[in-house]
Amino acid sequence: MKIISFYNEEWEKGYLKEKLSDFDILFPAGTVQDNPDFRDEFAEILSVFVKDKVDARSMDMMPKLKLIATRSTGFDHIDLSEAKKRGIIVSNVPTYGENTVAEMAFALLLTLSRRVYDGYKQVVEETNFSPKGLTGFDLKGRTLGVVGTGHIGEYAIRIGKGFGMDVVAFDVHHNDALAGEIGFRYAEFDELLGVSDVITLHVPYNPHTHHMIHKGNIEKIKKGAVLINTSRGAVVETAALIEGLEKGILYGAGLDVLEEEGHMIDHLSLLRDEHPNPISLQTVLQNQYLIDHPRVIITPHNAFNTTEALERILDTTIQNIEGFKEGKPMNIVEAS
Repeated sequence: MKIISFYNEEWEKGYLKEKLSDFDILFPAGTVQDNPDFRDEFAEILSVFVKDKVDARSMDMMPKLKLIATRSTGFDHIDLSEAKKRGIIVSNVPTYGENTVAEMAFALLLTLSRRVYDGYKQVVEETNFSPKGLTGFDLKGRTLGVVGTGHIGEYAIRIGKGFGMDVVAFDVHHNDALAGEIGFRYAEFDELLGVSDVITLHVPYNPHTHHMIHKGNIEKIKKGAVLINTSRGAVVETAALIEGLEKGILYGAGLDVLEEEGHMIDHLSLLRDEHPNPISLQTVLQNQYLIDHPRVIITPHNAFNTTEALERILDTTIQNIEGFKEGKPMNIVEAS
């Protein structure tokens, strides 16, 4: 059984090769998009990461494809409807980074609350060791609003409680036992926006979560709140985020993800297009505004990126592939 595994890091290639020694594996470097002329007539399994867009054209590259094993929790980069139409199973890694992503959310928050980047920049650029103008704020006693109480959201709540924060949460499915154990309460989304000093987003991206925060509800956010997004860029409408910053509704934002972040990687190709998508082009320009904003911290979709989490991702992917080979596919995702 042949596997095509697109990769970026040499150690990942070696790890998979050793653990899947019974398989015939080919490792094209980079992403699916980096290899537009790639084709394999015999591959039955495709292993990709979150930045690989897998659409009908990608599937055409491998006519015998039977399994797409994405090395990520999110799967919005895969055309699930097209895969289903072709009888291709799609599996993901549902629980690799509960603590990992939650820790990153608080790294972004602390960078803002304690002016870490501002202080670092001042020391490096000005050799100025004065704390004047670098006053931050405590997390203790403030209200943390956690949107999504799944695996990552639970860890975010536990960390928030560790800082002495009051926690409110929103989720379409309430875990009342967890709320009683940790000590938080569920609230309606608009209430959460209005009472939270910090809002952290931990939801998957789907039609229901698209632009959860938008121009229609940005003014419902408590004045001076901080927004943290380590989920998916399109959960927040970029224009609304900018409005919140310009009007002083938001003190700042910590973002590991952006709308149209794929175009940020290669924005020149968007500009070179004969008829560029005007919405995508506008969002790229808005993202540049966020990058330049003094109270916005942006990281390059890096919340997953720890040694431990990457090994958990690969181990689960290996299990998904071996389960499929044995006729027992696991961690299957389907179009809703």
